[in-house]
Amino acid sequence: MKPLNSYDKKGILAEEVFVEIFEQEDAIRRAQMLLSFQDRAKELGVKGQFDTMVKAFEKAEKETQQKQRQSQTLIENWTNFTGKYDSMKCGSWLAADNGIRTFNKDYSNEVIVCYHPIMPIGRMRNLETGEEQIRLAYKRNHRWTEIAVPKDIISSASKIVSLSKLGVAVTSENAKLLVKYLSDVENMNDDEIPIQRSSAKLGWIGDGFLPYDTEIIFDGDMAFGQVYESIREHGSWQEWLEHVKALRRTGRLEIKFSLAASFASILVNRLGALPFIVDLWGETEGGKSVSMMLAASIWANPDNNQYIGDFKTTDTQLEIRADLLNHLPLMLDDTSKTSSRIRDNFEGVVYDLCSGKGKSRSNKELGIRRENRWKNTILTNGERPLTSYVSQGGAINRILEIECGEKVYQDPQYTAELLKKNYGFAGKRFVQVIKKMGAEELREIQQKLQKELFSVDKMQKQSIAMSVLLLADRIATDHIFYDGEYISVQEAESVLVDKSEVSEHERCYHYLLDKINMNRQRFDAAATTEQWGIISEGYAIMYPQAVKELCRQGDYSYKAFLNWADKQGIIQTDGKNQTKLKKIDGKPVRCVFLQLNEFQDKDGFEPTDVSQEELPFK
Repeated sequence: MKPLNSYDKKGILAEEVFVEIFEQEDAIRRAQMLLSFQDRAKELGVKGQFDTMVKAFEKAEKETQQKQRQSQTLIENWTNFTGKYDSMKCGSWLAADNGIRTFNKDYSNEVIVCYHPIMPIGRMRNLETGEEQIRLAYKRNHRWTEIAVPKDIISSASKIVSLSKLGVAVTSENAKLLVKYLSDVENMNDDEIPIQRSSAKLGWIGDGFLPYDTEIIFDGDMAFGQVYESIREHGSWQEWLEHVKALRRTGRLEIKFSLAASFASILVNRLGALPFIVDLWGETEGGKSVSMMLAASIWANPDNNQYIGDFKTTDTQLEIRADLLNHLPLMLDDTSKTSSRIRDNFEGVVYDLCSGKGKSRSNKELGIRRENRWKNTILTNGERPLTSYVSQGGAINRILEIECGEKVYQDPQYTAELLKKNYGFAGKRFVQVIKKMGAEELREIQQKLQKELFSVDKMQKQSIAMSVLLLADRIATDHIFYDGEYISVQEAESVLVDKSEVSEHERCYHYLLDKINMNRQRFDAAATTEQWGIISEGYAIMYPQAVKELCRQGDYSYKAFLNWADKQGIIQTDGKNQTKLKKIDGKPVRCVFLQLNEFQDKDGFEPTDVSQEELPFK
């Protein structure tokens, strides 16, 4: 560079002067040169022209830098993450291990989109709803993590911030940019990002069975993720098999029924049957919980808080759990430990579980949600039989109850620990056997077993449920255990209840008799308590309102009961009404005449078993 005093007015405004200044990469050296030339321009009286040229060169330099950045962006339009994932087109975004970046509108500054690598790696389309989920991979602390989230989560700046609780670095500040980045990457790589069919329900899907042998992947509620994760093989198949065969050789029905009920679950849908409950009840320390662990170990981890659930929840959560398991058994431990919400409507919950369908509900957008549905077996246990909590015949006749005796297991603690270490093998093998047999063969065997169980005195729905359970027992015995330890038809029949035990009207009648016997003072005119009527000649002659109130307390239908009682001849009528006039305290009152002895016929005679006493004549 020439000495400053050698520059005249024309020379100091020449282009080569400004080129030399702006070629200086050192910012301090450039500033020093500018100040020196500005002083010389001032001496020459051309400082204004000199400053105008400086501004022009600064603008030109800025535009050149923008073009360079744009060119660089076009070259680096692929993700550059280290790890197992292939690079993907990312347009104008800079995506490397140090995070996701872009430029502001004038390309003057970089803007951080996300502090760590993140990218879409797959899409899932749900078979039940048609809705899509997106699978994301993100890298934090040098580790890649994969998550699946509903598509609308990454499509909304207000919703995507919810991913922060899963470890994604997203806030309300960078949410919009992250939404745009993920959308661009997904759409630019539409042909490369695989789409898979998915389901939120386990069990049969066509000829496949989720999670064993199907390409369909699971996308269920993350709240029940531990249930899905628990369904796997672990430990030793041979150790589990030998121990369970030894348990079966003890001949205990509690063990055989628990196993058969668990296996039977995947047959319910195959046979077009309805869900049913198998309830194991009995005193504490009888082996109920171990039996449920045994049943669970067929499919999954039987340890606490894994596959087995309980009643300490809400009816909605139970529905979701049943819908998730779908064709796999729903297992609920200890009926006595119920939440207050279920305790207040226990009968309704049991009835809904047996119906295989949840309640219809609307969503936030006022549309109708997909109904929860399932077809499986439900295994429960408790110190009291499940039927003691319910009175509706429709629910009771789908419950098979087995009383748990003493010392079902010689060493229950050893069995429990072995099952926790070895599980999940038998279920997969059982599914393979069922697939080979086919629906027609299964139905033929089941109907044959149902005919063997049929009895005019037993409930038909219970016979159907039991035939499904027996079918599962036969198949498991022949193809899993090979030990000949079948549940006999006679043993199965002993579990079925008589129709009279299930009849709601029959139970209402016995309920009224019990109430009458417990409240004899209410039929004594001398007593000071509220009176229900009088007792005369083998009949409780009651005010209709008293009978109505008792039926209401017991959750029975007054009108339906009287219709049944009339047909059975256990009430007296006047021919037109199901009540009769009776003088009480000298006044005629219309009353219900309820027979106190159920074995008495319409003429007042009782049947006698002549085999038990000698006749007075021959």
